[in-house]
Amino acid sequence: VQLQASGGGLVQAGGSLRLSCAASGTSGSIFSITYIAWYRQAPGNERELVAGISSGGTGNYADSVKGRFTISRDNAKKTVYLQMNSVKPEDTAVYYCKGSLGGMDYWGKGTLVTVSS
Repeated sequence: VQLQASGGGLVQAGGSLRLSCAASGTSGSIFSITYIAWYRQAPGNERELVAGISSGGTGNYADSVKGRFTISRDNAKKTVYLQMNSVKPEDTAVYYCKGSLGGMDYWGKGTLVTVSS
């Protein structure tokens, strides 16, 4: 499974951005049962979990993004989205997506999100 994150960029505080995590090298049926999570890593910080979504579509969120970010998936497109609303400067980081299936983790390359104040 290969994952590619995209959609990052520069956004003003209070604005919105949508990140995408597209999968390749796997079938839609396999993707549909893969747990997908978004992580982020700010300079000097450790990588942290932002949100994850189960095969059934249930999302879970870090406290820091609850009520502002929404994770969703489109299994037909083999893509998971992270809708980021009301962004804050502290959301600035490189965002990565990770797929987990059968005890294996698959990381994609990150996409940089910069929030200006």
